[in-house]
Amino acid sequence: MSSAERTLIMIKPDGVQRGFIGDIIKRFERRRFKLIAMKLIEPNEEKMRKHYMEHASKAWFNDFIKFMTSGPVVPMVWEGSNIVKLARVMLGLTDPLESQPKTIRGDYCIQISPSAIHGSDSTENATREINIWFNRKELITY
Repeated sequence: MSSAERTLIMIKPDGVQRGFIGDIIKRFERRRFKLIAMKLIEPNEEKMRKHYMEHASKAWFNDFIKFMTSGPVVPMVWEGSNIVKLARVMLGLTDPLESQPKTIRGDYCIQISPSAIHGSDSTENATREINIWFNRKELITY
């Protein structure tokens, strides 16, 4: 898969608590994407602030960080052709009221926050986010 991209998908605390881990993994596997790293972790505030740094000036940022550190998350690295764009389609729109059925947010979410899942929005951000959560030795090569 030399032309494959990588993306970070993270199940947020509400998605973990509500038991969506297996269902979300299954959706990506059905699309024939390859899971190359995954962990269950209770993130600290520093890591979350680094991950979501582009939102630091927004009024809701501190409350969001508090939510994101309220329980375990499942960051995963997935690999596949055009995965960044395709994963965003699979996730659905940020507002679940506008998200189509059969998307992750359309099926599992009822409000913008909590929204159960995060997905990288560009290949550049995917690389940055993957490096926050995983070191090179944790990434499996098929």
